[in-house]
Amino acid sequence: MSNKKISIITPSFNQGQYIEQTIDSVLSQNYPNLEYIIIDGGSTDNTVEIIKKYEKHLKYWVSEPDKGQSHAINKGLKYITGDIINWLNSDDYYNNGVFKLLNELFSDPKINVVCGRSRVFENNKTIKYSNGTDVYENNLAKTIGWARIDQPETFFRKSVLDEISPINTTLHYIMDRDMWIKYLLKYGLNNIIKTNETFVNFRYHANSKTISLNKEFNIERNSYFNALSKEIGNNLISCKLKQLYKINDINLNYLIKNNKILIINAINYFILLLIYEEYEKNNYSLLTELLKVLNKIFLLQKDIEYLKKIEFKKKILPVFIKNIIKRK
Repeated sequence: MSNKKISIITPSFNQGQYIEQTIDSVLSQNYPNLEYIIIDGGSTDNTVEIIKKYEKHLKYWVSEPDKGQSHAINKGLKYITGDIINWLNSDDYYNNGVFKLLNELFSDPKINVVCGRSRVFENNKTIKYSNGTDVYENNLAKTIGWARIDQPETFFRKSVLDEISPINTTLHYIMDRDMWIKYLLKYGLNNIIKTNETFVNFRYHANSKTISLNKEFNIERNSYFNALSKEIGNNLISCKLKQLYKINDINLNYLIKNNKILIINAINYFILLLIYEEYEKNNYSLLTELLKVLNKIFLLQKDIEYLKKIEFKKKILPVFIKNIIKRK
């Protein structure tokens, strides 16, 4: 079996305490056809010193001010020539043998995407293992509407990534979800492989976006689906989202094209996701408002049945009993 070229981009900024482990995890794969690029945003710590230690193994690196992570990734994409592509942030690291396995999984020319799993850890203590990027079998609308991608362990064939690039630089938190949605709108659920193999060690720490900026993630996510609602002319959902949540202006008109019916379906699944979230938080006033704009005609029967259970519990159970039920 030939060794397909694997291209990895690491965007970085002031992660000197972690980046050496990141770099080592890429290079120590000892993969014979590797292309590694590091785009640093002008770090003021010891990041550049560490990068220089490894520069003979890099295809390209630069350290200069940029416009954020999305911009850095786009800069890196200009230099890649590999068959298999992903980016690895400068505070995470790969497990051994990942590239060899990816080469095997992508040996089928029909495969576009390979989704693995990650070990989530903090201070060297394992918190959990992810289930990997969510793919709901035979339900493309739900996969788009819930759009949970575990980006570090989701690898794309370059020919496919070229079709959905560049990264949207107006997005700072969910640029990977946007990329995933663009893929799903163009290619659907076919030609995706999910494996239980753990590819990545995903680090929680005080300065990571996942920990420190969770509120901003949700604002950008809600704003994204609000923008989709506006683009397809669903003013009812758009107005409701603006009424209930903080919404920023986002331009996503490049997504619509011939996908209007699918997007309408996906937006209703997004509203269902919000209903589940508000139910978990016992926020029944928001839940009630969201139910007013949810069109159940777009949901599969099993999702409708679960929704009926939520509606029933909302009506008849006091909050303290609901809390007891959830703890069981």
